[in-house]
Order: sequence, then C-alpha cells, then structure tokens
Amino acid sequence: MRHGSARIEEMNINDDSFITEHRNKMDPVKKRLTEFSLEAHDLYLNRSVPYLDEPPDSLQFHRDWIGPNKPCIIRNALGHWPALTRWTPQYLREKVGSKVISVAVTPTGFADAVDGDRFVMPEERRMTFSSVLDIIEGKVCSSGVYYIQKQSSNLLDELPELTDDLERHVPWMSAALGKLPDAVNFWLGESNAVTSMHKDHYENLYCVISGEKNFILLPPTDRPFIPYGVYQPAVYHQRDDGEFEVLDQRDCEKVPWIPLDPLDPDLDRYPQYRQARPLHCSVKAGEMLYLPSLWFHHVQQSHGCVAVNFWYDMEYDIKYNYYQLLESLCDITAVTSPLWDVTAVRREGGINTVDKV
Repeated sequence: MRHGSARIEEMNINDDSFITEHRNKMDPVKKRLTEFSLEAHDLYLNRSVPYLDEPPDSLQFHRDWIGPNKPCIIRNALGHWPALTRWTPQYLREKVGSKVISVAVTPTGFADAVDGDRFVMPEERRMTFSSVLDIIEGKVCSSGVYYIQKQSSNLLDELPELTDDLERHVPWMSAALGKLPDAVNFWLGESNAVTSMHKDHYENLYCVISGEKNFILLPPTDRPFIPYGVYQPAVYHQRDDGEFEVLDQRDCEKVPWIPLDPLDPDLDRYPQYRQARPLHCSVKAGEMLYLPSLWFHHVQQSHGCVAVNFWYDMEYDIKYNYYQLLESLCDITAVTSPLWDVTAVRREGGINTVDKV
C-alpha cells in the first residue's frame, strides 16, 4: 500500500481551459475544506500548547490528549532519569566517545528538505562520537553542519551504553497505547541544524535532556493550507576540496514533501498558507513534548542540544481513514500545485492519466 497515492484518469491537461474549469468546479470543495479546518480550531484545538505539571496516568492521558489528538508539554516527567545530570560532554566522551555512529552532514543544516526541484538528504557519515563533540564544541573547525539524527532507534542500536541513564520506554505512555515504542532516537547537533516541516505516523514523546528545542506545529486539519510537491530525491556529498555537491538518486521514486519554510513562508507562491494557524512552543531541559501523530512540525534547537524521543506507532483507525480522505480532497483541489508536474506532462505531449506518487 502506498500511503497518499492518488490517480486521476482520462484527463487532457494540455489546455489551460482544463485548469480554469477544474478550479471553478473545485471552488465549493475548497471553501468547505477551509470551513472544516476553521471548525476544528473552534471546536477543540488550543491556541497554544498547554503544560502539564506532572506525568498523567495512562487513562487520563489517552482520554485528554491521545484521543483528541492534541499536543501538550509535560513537566517533571524526566526528573528520575540520571541522564539529566550525567549527560555532560565530558561524561559522553568517557562513556561513548570511541563509538562509531551515523552522523548527518549538510552544507547549511537543512537535511531532508526541498532545495529547488530536489528533495535533498544529508550525507551520512560514520564518525566517532568524540569527533562530533569536537566539532560542536568548536575544538575542531569543519565545513558543514553536523547532526546526530539517525531515526532508526539509534539510541538502542548505536549507543546502548547510554540506556542505563534513562528508560527504554515511557511506562504510562506504553500503558495508554498498549504497546512499546517502535524506536528510541538520540539527537545531538549544532544550532544551524533544522528539521524541515513534515508529519510522522507516530505518537511522539520528545524529551529534552539539555538545551532547548523550538517547534512550529500545525494540526492535521490544517492540511488544506499546507503545500506539497513531488521531488527528485538527491543526497549531499562533500568533495575533497570541501565543497558540497548534490547527487541525484535516479533509481528512486520521487518524494512528496512540503516546500514551504514556516519561518519565512513564500505567501505569493503559497497564499493558502495565510489561513494556517501554527503553534509555537519551546521545550526546555527536563520537559517532554507530546507530539500527536500526523501533526506537521518544524524543529530548531539551541547549540549542542541533547534530546531523546520515543516513537509509538499510531492506530490506523477511523481517524487515519478520515485523514486519508482529507489528503485526497486536498490533492484533487490542487491540480495546478507542484503535486502535479503539469509542465513535464505537456512536454511529453499530453497523457491520458496523471499519477502522483
């Protein structure tokens, strides 16, 4: 099953009249989608991210936050973790300094992000943990931006020596969901490292050990205002002269991604984003963000920030089913958006079907 795939059949889009006619037909649907999003904000969404002063019990958390699909920041949930006091640079050097780990390296700090007509992923480099700390602490000069961000449970797989300093799962969350996390991830990087806006199919508990993480959040119901495109995948590669180049991955399928930067949105190109209602929040050391499944998020951090997050797989229930319907409606009301490579289709002389990956 390919999530988010759509097909519109027997279309002739060589003529601009098709696009005009389609826009006119879709206007009532677009209006209803806008009303749908605004209604969600009026009915149940908060205008800011609320704080809980202590960890909830599992039933309460499911009832008040997981079920309604609303984010919150939980204080005093990590105080029993030794990591909060132990994980200094010196301790990490002594504990895992010689370990070889996966590190994302980019020229600007934007990994897994749209750059022009490409979706560019970082160069994955194998380095010792100490060598990454040397760069982050300024002891060694190096071009590029370095970020430990491999998300395939890298804490358990690459840094198991650190697991005695925290819990391998969050007991009240595991009880609320009736499952253990799919992945436990470790994050450490420079202040220039940015996570571009995207969504995940996980219930996410994001725990800051030191420093601060800054999130921009948008609910799934704001999907009508969030632009998507389909892009050629590519990876950064640093040449011997220190310069970075972009190498296409020609054998890979195109990647659907969000081209908009919420810090500096191009409202001339994406005017619908004016109607989005992003939430901004900062998660400080010792705090835990509950980031619900399918929420769009963009992340920045303070320099040298250390964090751990737990990914619990979402339930593919009626809410997911409804979200898939919302995505499909957004797709068919946006034939002229970057989701549809109209220029490429015309260059080929027209086709009978248009397929979006």
